[in-house]
Amino acid sequence: MLLKLEEGQIAAALQQVVQNLGSGEIVLDFTAVQRMDSDEMRTLEELAKAATEKRIGVVLRRLDVDLYKSIKLMKPGARFSFDTAECA
Repeated sequence: MLLKLEEGQIAAALQQVVQNLGSGEIVLDFTAVQRMDSDEMRTLEELAKAATEKRIGVVLRRLDVDLYKSIKLMKPGARFSFDTAECA
């Protein structure tokens, strides 16, 4: 599943993903995202926990460098991978 995230709608979109986790891999496209607030980061942590419980891989694609660093600091776990070739 590919989900293109938009600023201002990140928390709601991630919450939808958490509630509807199935199987397979989730790809989150951050092309249009320059920053995330604390609520959005918490929701991303919830997704990390849910993905770990259900053994689902999550790929974070096209992250801004500063956003990449912030997410890495939160230590999202082994279920998250980064498409670093696409980092801005």
